[in-house]
Amino acid sequence: MKALLDFVPLIIFFYLYKTVDPKDTEHPLLQLIGSAGGIDNNNILVATTGLIISMLVVYGALFFIQKFRLDKQQWIVLFMTVIFGGVTLMLSDDFYIRLKAVLLNIVFAGAFLLSPYFMKDKKPLIQRLFGPIFNLTEQGWKNLNFAWAGMFIFMSCLHIFFAFLFLGGKYWGEFTAFGDMIVMFSFIIIQFIVLRKYFKSPEE
Repeated sequence: MKALLDFVPLIIFFYLYKTVDPKDTEHPLLQLIGSAGGIDNNNILVATTGLIISMLVVYGALFFIQKFRLDKQQWIVLFMTVIFGGVTLMLSDDFYIRLKAVLLNIVFAGAFLLSPYFMKDKKPLIQRLFGPIFNLTEQGWKNLNFAWAGMFIFMSCLHIFFAFLFLGGKYWGEFTAFGDMIVMFSFIIIQFIVLRKYFKSPEE
């Protein structure tokens, strides 16, 4: 249930991005926040407004469901969405919301790379996540940790490509809504296939 809630803001973002006229400066969500809109990017401004509002509602619900707490990852996603989305709306410039996913994936990559040095137990972050599933050597966990950091860096590069380089960002909305999910799920499936020999037995 909680995992499904995380996708609600992205679905709302994509729906508004695809259905709102880029030249519509009178959209109710723009009027709600007192924005005059932009020239030809109002679909992004409206979608960003919907994303921020829906994330505040969803993460507010998760805050209560999770007994008045959010995971660090959830705080980071919420904080960066509100900050970069807010700047986007204040300046009517979609550059900043496009930049958000680029930086967010870099932050996650940095978290994996730095985790062995700053965690109390000095274990890689990936070992804390998949320790109950895999039985790996110390070097194996380090390699898997590097692989996850590399995956996030790769996703950051993909966001740069679709947001700023490929066809003027024509398919940026589609990749933002679904790209991370597809890349991550594909990576996880490949990970399980490659590491299938290292699954822990039920007794373990």
